[in-house]
Amino acid sequence: MPMSWRSVLPVLLASSLFFFDEWISTPSCRFVPRADRDDGRDAAGGRDDLRVMIVSDLLLMGSDAGFVDTYFRDYYLSKFFKKSFQTLKPDMLVVLGDFSARGSELMRRKWVPVLHQFHRLIGSLITLPFHVVLGDRDIGECTGLDSQLVDWISSHLPGLDSAGCGAFEMENISFVSLNSAALLCGNNALRYGVEEVIERESLDFRTEIEGARTDMANDSGLDKEMSPNFAWRENSMASGSGPVLLLHFPLHPTGRSRNDGKHCYEKAYSNSLVDVNELQQRRLTGTGPYELPQTIPPNATEYIFQALRPRIVFSGHSLDFCDYRHQDGTREVTVPSMSWHARDDPGFVIAAFRQGNSVGISHCSFGRQSYAVIYIFILVLLMLMILLVKFLTTLWTMMMAVALL
Repeated sequence: MPMSWRSVLPVLLASSLFFFDEWISTPSCRFVPRADRDDGRDAAGGRDDLRVMIVSDLLLMGSDAGFVDTYFRDYYLSKFFKKSFQTLKPDMLVVLGDFSARGSELMRRKWVPVLHQFHRLIGSLITLPFHVVLGDRDIGECTGLDSQLVDWISSHLPGLDSAGCGAFEMENISFVSLNSAALLCGNNALRYGVEEVIERESLDFRTEIEGARTDMANDSGLDKEMSPNFAWRENSMASGSGPVLLLHFPLHPTGRSRNDGKHCYEKAYSNSLVDVNELQQRRLTGTGPYELPQTIPPNATEYIFQALRPRIVFSGHSLDFCDYRHQDGTREVTVPSMSWHARDDPGFVIAAFRQGNSVGISHCSFGRQSYAVIYIFILVLLMLMILLVKFLTTLWTMMMAVALL
């Protein structure tokens, strides 16, 4: 006896929901070659590489999450992490700031749910090394920076000091993360703490590269002598010989040029937490006018280049993916937001570190939030139609039975 379409349709709908759920949460990655050097290898491939999954702007709501956040956006964000780790198998996770949507406005007791939510998102992946950079939504802008809050948040995240900076090594590759929000401000304890980290790491790298014993006593007073204008120091390190630099705010764009016009993508914002008009109006009060997306000031940018000679720079905040090369040849990659709060098409970056200074970059993206909304709308509409047909059929059967009495 042939099966009724009414019995087959629910199975088809359930199957389509399963396949759609898998499709929209599976990352699609494309290799981004350098204009000046391309080895043709995908950053997502080759088990000899150290692969780092770099995400930004998760914008977690914690206890303030509503129904849609909890059962829709957060559900898929967790799927994004799970599918990405299953398919790409990175060795480490890096979050480039703004993992909280309103962290700078929260008391400590409301920060705890945000931290718990972050750990729930990465679930069993927590066994892998991960590092979190602090962003302006996490700790506030210049007028609201609180060194005690920064210290408390940093103490609950791996590898951060009291100023919100960190330095670590993975597979003989050195990473340095800086509290870039503090670098946008005037004289404050946090910024001086960041300067101390820059000086210390610069000294360590110069000592290692030059193979010379540096007299620490001669440098012990440098931290206290740092001026608000970022003092220059001679550095014989070659450009690109320093650490991998992790920032929330991008470096100042003066002298930057795109590798080519194909490696920067137009904004595709959603209008949930990050509004385009709001982004155009945001300014840091008390620090002078900074163009948006906000960048680290020119003097601080030059100071970082002079002191650290970074191998490559990864930054967030702009919500878009872009691959730049600075005037001295330093490559900077801005990482897109991985949240449907900020983009209709969230994404992230896979960085593959190889022998020498070679770094392969792959830009990965997920399905659009608008596709999910349309699909769910159609699915609900079909289910309502099935229920309506079933109700009308039952009603017609009852009416015919009454008519035959």
